[in-house]
Parts: sequence; C-alpha cells; structure tokens
Amino acid sequence: MNSPDYKKKIVDSWFSYLQIQICKSFEILEKNKSKFSKRDWFKKNTKEGGGTSYLLTNGKIFDKVGVNKSTVSGTFPKKFRNSILGAENHGKYWASGVSVVAHMKNPKMPAIHFNTRFIVTSKEWFGGGMDVTPSHEDKKESQIVHDALKKICLQNKKNYKKYKEWCDEYFYLPHRKEARGIGGIFFDYETKDWIKNFKFVRELGLAFIDISNKLIHRKQKLKYSKKDKEKQLLKRGRYVEFNLLYDRGTKFGLNSGGNTDSILMSLPPEAKWK
Repeated sequence: MNSPDYKKKIVDSWFSYLQIQICKSFEILEKNKSKFSKRDWFKKNTKEGGGTSYLLTNGKIFDKVGVNKSTVSGTFPKKFRNSILGAENHGKYWASGVSVVAHMKNPKMPAIHFNTRFIVTSKEWFGGGMDVTPSHEDKKESQIVHDALKKICLQNKKNYKKYKEWCDEYFYLPHRKEARGIGGIFFDYETKDWIKNFKFVRELGLAFIDISNKLIHRKQKLKYSKKDKEKQLLKRGRYVEFNLLYDRGTKFGLNSGGNTDSILMSLPPEAKWK
C-alpha cells in the first residue's frame, strides 16, 4: 500500500474513471444530443506519458466544456524547479490529474472549474479544488456551492475555512483588484496521510458532479437576453486573463511538457473586453 508505484497506479486508475463519469454526466445533461470528442496525446518521449482530452462544444447546455486527464513524468527545467515542492535538486517528477472547465451557453449559469492531481517528486502530495464563476449574482447559488464543499471538507476532517480562504486568495486578479468569481475551495501540498487524502480527493470528484448537476438544473430553462450574454462575455474576458497570467495549472502543464491544446482548452470559445 505504501509503495510509490502502487499509489501511482491506483490514483491514475481513479482519475481515468472520474473523467469518464464526468463526461457521462454532462452528456446526460445534454440529453445525449451533443457528444464529447476524444483526443489522445503523448509527450515527445512516449515513455514520459501523455493524456486524453474530451471536448464538447456548442451544446444545448455547454458552449464549451473540456474534461482533461493526463499522466506524465520527466524532469522539470532548472528555472522551474524551485517553485515545485521536492523538485529543487534533481527535478524529476510524476504527475497525474483531471481538470474540467465548463462554459455555459445560458449566461445565467456560471462557469464551473474543477481539478485534482497527485504529484510525486522527492515528495508526494495531492492538490486541487473547485470554484464557480458567475456573470450574474445569485446568493442562493453561492450558498449551494459553499454548503456542499463545506460538507465534503467536514466529512473528511479538512479545514474548509482554510481551503475557502486559499481559493479566494488564489482566484484573484490583482491587476483588476477583483475576484474571478464566487470562489469555492483550493488546496495543495497535502502530504500527510495518503489514504485519507486520496479518499478526500475521490469524494470531492464525485461531489463536483453532483454540484454541477444542481447548478445546471436550477437554471437550464431560464430565458436570457443579448444584454445578459454580453455581460457573460465580458466576465469570460476576466477568466482568460486569470488563466493566462496567473493559473498555476497552466504554468505547470506548459513547463512539464504537456499538450498545449489541452492546457488551453480551459479558455472560453468567445470573450469580450471593453
């Protein structure tokens, strides 16, 4: 159970399973009229792994949703090593994770982001989180998200307050002096008690499916105007700014030799700036 190879294998299998479950759930929301397209990619050195990207565009619910899963290994560039726990000396790593970004057709629905990962250097840890970015304020929606995430944290004896504050601090655009959205939870460097941490990561993944379904079902029949859509596109501009300027997942993916198209799949299909 404590073998690094065993941990890698079982975590990798879980992420593959979770990816498929998320895709199935979203296709059901689309009433199976819109399907995900699948694309496999590999690092130039095929021994260093690759990933599978699922993409659904122009659906009934989703303007664009990407569900990525990757498992890669290799050596970080020297200039990047000091920013990664346990990579300071030799720079070697193994990483597996799932990342989801959903941009909705109906602007009354929020954009939803989720990711979870397991990284092994000279250390090993879990990280991830979930956050929501609405373009229209809805206090009830915010309550649904935070209550559900708080419940998952408490069930797993995790510090919800810490994770929430970490999320608020992380998903912030300092050049705009504004939050990207209503937050959620964010965590990283969970190194203690691998079994309990893995349980938490699994339950959070399943909770993401439940929360997403609740948010979509609440608003999928709401009507919207051109003005509502314009407001959504401007908010998406903020999303683009954050992901290209500050997002650690984007930087990690590019610096670990990930697939550029898959990494940038998080960007919305349309966005506007004033």
